[in-house]
Amino acid sequence: MVYRPMYVDRIMAYVDTPFVKVLTGVRRCGKSTILKMIMEKLRVEGNIPDDRIISRRYDSMEYADMTAKQMYAELKQLLSPTDRTYLFLDEVQEIKGWERVVNSLASNHNVDLYVTGSNSRMMSSEISTYLTGRYVTFRIYTLSFAEYLKFKEVYSSVADPRTELAEYVRLGGFPATHLRKYSQDEIYTIVRDIYNSTIFADIVRRNQVRKIDQLERVVKFTFNNVGNTFSAKSISDYLKSENRKIDNETVYSYLEKLEKAYLLHRCSRYDIQGKELLKTQEKFYLADTSLRYSVLGYNADTVAASLENIVYLELCRRGYTVHIGKTNDGEIDFIGTRQNEKLYAQVTQEVRSEKAEKREYHRLLEIHDNYPKYVLRADEFAGGNYEGIKTMHIADFLLSSEY
Repeated sequence: MVYRPMYVDRIMAYVDTPFVKVLTGVRRCGKSTILKMIMEKLRVEGNIPDDRIISRRYDSMEYADMTAKQMYAELKQLLSPTDRTYLFLDEVQEIKGWERVVNSLASNHNVDLYVTGSNSRMMSSEISTYLTGRYVTFRIYTLSFAEYLKFKEVYSSVADPRTELAEYVRLGGFPATHLRKYSQDEIYTIVRDIYNSTIFADIVRRNQVRKIDQLERVVKFTFNNVGNTFSAKSISDYLKSENRKIDNETVYSYLEKLEKAYLLHRCSRYDIQGKELLKTQEKFYLADTSLRYSVLGYNADTVAASLENIVYLELCRRGYTVHIGKTNDGEIDFIGTRQNEKLYAQVTQEVRSEKAEKREYHRLLEIHDNYPKYVLRADEFAGGNYEGIKTMHIADFLLSSEY
């Protein structure tokens, strides 16, 4: 296992607190492995014996017909009669009524609870009802660029970060695809399986979606338009032009389901001058860039959008709430806010003219505050700062500890 301190250290801070630790994220992003890392830390650093560390994975066929009552009875029987028991319940959403089981265990027994899940039932109103004020959530993402380099150096030589960035864009960051050297086709096969299992298990089967072809067309539209603002009406109009009739409400419903399965991230626009969130023309980013290429095929023309996707995910990993900034005459790619901190970022694959360069900086110069402002590029450039705006290579930004 390649250690992932970004998550493990954050979760370990809540060991032996009364909060249920809830890990969520897209399928195969590494939630189960992170649980194993926490268990190992408890054994080695906490001197917790094996019989007080109980682990169950509920997407196994072994638990296919298990009821909540049976789940509770089995776990209760395994608890230590004298000391605290550490319970690790993986893919717990597969058991209907799991929230009541977790609440009963947390309320009535000396336990420290960790649960994972890959769909919206982990964030449903039922959790809020049963576990009000008693749980903390941790969103787990696919590998960051820094983690990707760490994984890769285990089985291969690593080039300089700027060269490696191109590979990271193309191959993505699902941990399972970087445990050894795979070809691009092998990686896309693995990712396509993750995509298919998410679509059919977490969306189609769970929501009883009948028009699967319609859903997949909406998926392909969003995958094709990463980094572009669009609305449900845009998708509806596009499908109508292909003689595929679909109403706006159905499109909204599909987009919501894709979000709840953690395949998509919705990024709203924020009016910088009016200081309000805008409810139209949002952008959507993917849980991992490899999803797009595994489903639609690799296309070099989409790299600019994928770079934007990668920067968006990195800001989310670091705890920023991210919006698109609307200015008087254009957009700022990202505004990231984290408690009392804020930053602005423009992301571009390359700047081909002096006019284009001025445009990137001009939008940031319109913002008159003292928060950090960045122009992030993937091409070669000279200089670092321009009137207080820092120019960085995207690879350097992703590896930086300054924000």
